[in-house]
Amino acid sequence: MIAEREYFVNTQTQTETVALVNISAEKWPPRVRTYFGSLQIRSPHAGEAYAITPIHGCTGVMDLGDKRIMEYRITAREIAEDLARELNGDSGEGSYHGVFVAAGDAPTEAELLEARQRLEEFQRRLVAAADLEWERTKNPMFITDLERRAARQLGLEKPWLYDPKPLADCPVCAEKIKPGVAVCRCCGAILDREKAAQYGLVSSEERDAPRRRKAHEEKREPEPAGK
Repeated sequence: MIAEREYFVNTQTQTETVALVNISAEKWPPRVRTYFGSLQIRSPHAGEAYAITPIHGCTGVMDLGDKRIMEYRITAREIAEDLARELNGDSGEGSYHGVFVAAGDAPTEAELLEARQRLEEFQRRLVAAADLEWERTKNPMFITDLERRAARQLGLEKPWLYDPKPLADCPVCAEKIKPGVAVCRCCGAILDREKAAQYGLVSSEERDAPRRRKAHEEKREPEPAGK
């Protein structure tokens, strides 16, 4: 990583530009450096093969104290390669997230192919690690979000790959409950009478009571007007 030093950026010299390419749909928080401030790395939209974040070179002025200053140059390629190393290494040693610095203004097919191969290799390692963990524990809580994302991007079906559904509110006590629950465990309210009766939580008479009451109300004739 580029050593960070206190300085003042001279933006008039930011003419050099290189392309930082990202082939992953992953979203990262802004990258912050003293030599360029905050930078958002672009991710490709649906249907796009890659996204480019232009990186500019910087000329800094280091404050040496006693009214002495020293100018120095950080090239755009140095900055871009520093960012690529950080992003690709975000998940530990040997990780790769599809970020690289193009040789030209746009990536070549050879560069994109190499990046896709490296990304797929890393994703398959993640899936293999998740398979071993699942075989050992059968507990989906030990499978990381990164491993699940890798399986989805590879189009794989795995027993440990699931999408947790959002919790709903009990209409009686407002406690959080799982979708499809028959009886609220907090207040005992019957939320699905058919399912509750199926598992013996309510009698068939209790299950059919609302239906019979509704039918009875529909059969009642309206009273003559004026009474």
